[in-house]
Amino acid sequence: MARKATNKLLQKAKKSKSDEFYTQLSDIESELKHYKNQFKDKVVYCNCDDPRVSNFFKYFFSNFEQLGLKKLITACYRNQEMDLFSSKKTENVFSALQN
Repeated sequence: MARKATNKLLQKAKKSKSDEFYTQLSDIESELKHYKNQFKDKVVYCNCDDPRVSNFFKYFFSNFEQLGLKKLITACYRNQEMDLFSSKKTENVFSALQN
């Protein structure tokens, strides 16, 4: 029986830093191998916390040519710790890779 995810469980994981919120690269590879032809000449947009640790970005980046992608776009916040009461603006980062 699957454990129901609740806010209390997420807060506990955040405090203990033992979260498993990122999809494993092997899971992405095993699922997306069935859809390789669907990506030809397509733009893939990865909205992720940090593309340096995103396994979806890693998959599409390392398979860019093999999949025949037109463009790979990722967006994230450079400063991940936002202070809601500060007058500082958070910098948005936009990066794109294309053929």
